[in-house]
Amino acid sequence: MNLEDGNIDKIAAACHEANRALTAFIKDVPIQPSWDDCGADMQASCIKGVQFALDNPNATSEQQHEAWMKERIEQGWVFGEVKDAEKKTHPALRPYSELSEGTRLKDAVFQAIVRAFG
Repeated sequence: MNLEDGNIDKIAAACHEANRALTAFIKDVPIQPSWDDCGADMQASCIKGVQFALDNPNATSEQQHEAWMKERIEQGWVFGEVKDAEKKTHPALRPYSELSEGTRLKDAVFQAIVRAFG
């Protein structure tokens, strides 16, 4: 499925804000800034996630996570105990099976939002 770019941006913003809310609850990584303040890199990553979910409507949460990991690793990100945008480290850059239940929930919610709008 392919939506107009403006709609994809709106879906990505909704996913990002839901992720922020879940992050505040789960406390797995520092809470990122709002969509308007998070920067082009984070927005682009979220938009790619939305496009993946739209293009792969039957993808599992694990496949969603793997697509995110692949994109981040291609950009030079590596696993790190602490999320650090400058050092490009992230604690979720590991196999889905090793993620906490709360972190896995973020992938499922992301997909649910895309499906609801898409």
